[in-house]
Amino acid sequence: MNSKRSILLAVTVFLLVLIQSSSLHAQFPRFKVLAFYNPHVEPAHTDFSRDAIKFFKELTIGNGFVFDTTSTMNDLNETKLKDYQLVMMLNDFPHSDAQRKAFENYMENGGGWYGFHVAAYNDRTTNWPWFVKFLGGGVFYRNNWPPMPAKVVVDGKDHPVTKGLPGTFIAPVNEWYQWKPSPRENKDVKVLVSLSPENYPFGLKDIIPDGDVPVVWTNTKYRMVYLNMGHGPYIFSDATQNKLIIAALRWVIATDKRGNVFGD
Repeated sequence: MNSKRSILLAVTVFLLVLIQSSSLHAQFPRFKVLAFYNPHVEPAHTDFSRDAIKFFKELTIGNGFVFDTTSTMNDLNETKLKDYQLVMMLNDFPHSDAQRKAFENYMENGGGWYGFHVAAYNDRTTNWPWFVKFLGGGVFYRNNWPPMPAKVVVDGKDHPVTKGLPGTFIAPVNEWYQWKPSPRENKDVKVLVSLSPENYPFGLKDIIPDGDVPVVWTNTKYRMVYLNMGHGPYIFSDATQNKLIIAALRWVIATDKRGNVFGD
């Protein structure tokens, strides 16, 4: 009798462990990211996209999330996007009317966006008013050249993206964009990191002499974050900046209207 009870107990424990294991396994991967990159742009931007893909793929260790990549911008369509909680733009942006409309619909219906550097580039020839508004109203104004490291100031210390960061740090070599008007002037924009005025005059050939230069921000009307970092092969060379990059990814995912997959 005792032997039968022992066997029954052992089987019960085994089944409970199996059920618990299956339950834990069922919640992974937590989310899916679709990253767009263009292999035919300027070398510094392709260098960045190569490093970014390696960096984010390494974060998927343990099947925590899916990181899919595509170099086909026509994958920016309703059928493809419905399976992803986040669209990442590494070194490109939508070009055709169909791509732009698909992106607009995705974002207006709760989609997530994580853009680096040139992903936000726009000027007076872009002819995409929705995108300018989405970014906070700023149009590309000027940049420094050559690419240089910069002292940046953490503005949004109370924000999850910048939690635990020092008040300032030296960001790796990058080409930095200035926007006009500054996105900071938009009431819907939360600026998280900016260039320090201590950098000015900034540049050797092309110079940013002064002015406000936000480099990380979110438009609070959308589930999005933009980082101006993304030019060249040094972006992922700094632990502090890497912490910021990972925190930004986590925050956009965690704010999904369907619920926080991290269970916070």
